[in-house]
Amino acid sequence: MGNRLSKIYTRTGDDGSTGLGDGSRVAKDSLRVSAYGTVDELNSTIGMVLASAGVDEAIREALTQVQHELFDLGGELCIPGMAMIEDKDIERLEQVLDGFNDPLPPLKDFILPGGGMAASCCHLARTVCRRAEREVIALARAEDVRPQAQRYLNRLSDLLFVISRVLARASGHGEVLWQHERRRKA
Repeated sequence: MGNRLSKIYTRTGDDGSTGLGDGSRVAKDSLRVSAYGTVDELNSTIGMVLASAGVDEAIREALTQVQHELFDLGGELCIPGMAMIEDKDIERLEQVLDGFNDPLPPLKDFILPGGGMAASCCHLARTVCRRAEREVIALARAEDVRPQAQRYLNRLSDLLFVISRVLARASGHGEVLWQHERRRKA
């Protein structure tokens, strides 16, 4: 286990650098720091979903597990060469996703972000997840990154979309469908 922080500020980052988990220092705006920083932001937005009213126990359990895995993923990205996300984590996401998606009606239109507070927070988490995925892809072009990181985020964004649908329907607000025909009527 890493060092315990008894003092939060160190002043070592005042020069615009930060320490990675392996002890090396990089610029705070490096691709690696951007990638794991966005994974941290994603974890926070999932916390917003969990803090919302109307989140049932199955969703709460699934997203809490995701939060733990995102912390693992952040560690993997923070320590070059570290492996923490495994294929079984991605397979579990797929199983959870299928379980939430199977009872939903098939989509015929795009869904706008909305459908109540919990669903809206989940849509926000989905968009942050997509950004994290893009940043991991950019990092992988420049440095070694295990493919599980990108696959995990890709599957997670799908899961967050499906959970948004479940939450919108459960809240009574329903899904907000994109009205693509509205432009043609004018």
